[in-house]
Amino acid sequence: MAKQDGILKIQGTLENLTFYKSADGLLVRTRGGVSKQRIMNDPAFIRTRENGAEFAHSAQSGKLLRMALGGMVFKAKDRRMSSRLLAVMAKLKNLDSVNVRGARQVAFGIAEPDGKLILKGFDFNSNAPLQSVLLSSLSLDAATGSIAISEFLPTDQVRYPDGATHFSLQSAFLKLDFASGDSDIAYSPVEIIAIEPVLVAPTLTPDAVPTGSGTAIHLLAIEFFQRVNGVNYLLKNGAFNVLHVVEVT
Repeated sequence: MAKQDGILKIQGTLENLTFYKSADGLLVRTRGGVSKQRIMNDPAFIRTRENGAEFAHSAQSGKLLRMALGGMVFKAKDRRMSSRLLAVMAKLKNLDSVNVRGARQVAFGIAEPDGKLILKGFDFNSNAPLQSVLLSSLSLDAATGSIAISEFLPTDQVRYPDGATHFSLQSAFLKLDFASGDSDIAYSPVEIIAIEPVLVAPTLTPDAVPTGSGTAIHLLAIEFFQRVNGVNYLLKNGAFNVLHVVEVT
């Protein structure tokens, strides 16, 4: 794979070269020489079919999680979030010790203790990992989803963007069944805190315990605002916004 570097920028196919635009810029690659029909039917490509099936399953599992979280994801993500989450789902799928290669599933992998550790700590916005934005410890009540944050000083223990006068904290308690796709989620009330030298120790408790089976996922979200004449305005760039997987049970 090569990058295009010149005055004339091309997109499309020219003879055996394909020019296309990606997040890394304008790239060029040679066209593949094996037909889809052969890949789908030739015994020589059985490993390719197995890999393709598991890749599609991992991608679908990542989409399930993103959709279950709804708008929280759109407020705190980076441009490679989907591909990073896909890599996590692929690792979870690899832990499936029940199904044969080509049919391994995330639902079986995340049921393993090591699987829960793989998803725990995931930051949907790699530009703002929780540990670099909020310098305080958390404690979780897994039964209720309540997250208590140890006492901290916002001016000293929060990394905030220029222009921010306030930030918000919100927790989420998600139940997601990766096998069936069923999900239920509960949120805590949003707590808005001024960036001032005043100690705070918020506790964020979801308004309900989600129902259903599946994996319990606890998350913490942080957003930044500028308050003008009593009105809170979201900072548009979202570069410092956080969405972090606190625990998986």
